Amino acid sequence: MFKKIKNTTVALIGVGGVGGYALESLVRSGVSNIIIIDNDKIDITNLNRQIIALENNIGQSKVDVAKARALEINPEVNISCYETFLLDDNLDLLDNFSLDYIIDACDTITTKIALIKYAKAKKIKIISSMGTGKRLDATKLTITTLDKTQNDPIAKILRKKLKELNISLKIPVIWSKELPLKITSKEIPSCSYVPGVAGLYIANYIINDIIKSSND
Repeated sequence: MFKKIKNTTVALIGVGGVGGYALESLVRSGVSNIIIIDNDKIDITNLNRQIIALENNIGQSKVDVAKARALEINPEVNISCYETFLLDDNLDLLDNFSLDYIIDACDTITTKIALIKYAKAKKIKIISSMGTGKRLDATKLTITTLDKTQNDPIAKILRKKLKELNISLKIPVIWSKELPLKITSKEIPSCSYVPGVAGLYIANYIINDIIKSSND
C-alpha cells in the first residue's frame, strides 16, 4: 500500500491557501511524484492563511518556495514546478507526466473548466476546490460532486458552464455548506483555517482513494 502511495503522481494547480496544505499533507503522507503549477509570488496578504508564506519569503515564487519546503520534508520527493498561468493553450505541459490525480486548487473558472475537460479526456481523476473565502466554519466543508453543491458562487458558475459544454457534473469537489459572509469589499477575505482544512480534506480524499484502489 505504501509503495502505491509513493508511486502515485499528482498535479497540483494552485499552491495557495488550499493547495499549500494539500501539498504539505501529500508529501508527509509519502506521495513522491508531484507537479506544482502556479504563476503567483508570495505576498504579505498571504501570511494569514498560506502555509508556505513567511515574512522572509515575500516576493518569492510560490512554486519555488513550495518545492524547497517539500524537499525539506522529504529530500527524495520528485517535484516539477511551472511558474505559469495554466489555460487551454498550455495544458499540454501535463502530457509530460503520467498523472494519477489532478488537484484543482486555483481560483480561475476558465482554468477549472480546462482542467476538468483535460482530466475527462485523459481519464485522470480530478478533485476541484470551490470557494473558501468569506467563510468562518471549517466544519461546514464537505466533499461531494459538483451537481450537489449549493450556495457557492464558484460552483454555480462552474455548473452552468459545464452544462453548456455538455460535461457531466459528477466531479468530486470540496465545498462549504456555509453561506458566504455578506461583505461588499472587492477583496475576498479569508481566514487562516478554512482553506487549510479544505486542502487537508483533498489530501485525505486522494490518500484514501489510493488505498481503496490498491485493495480492489
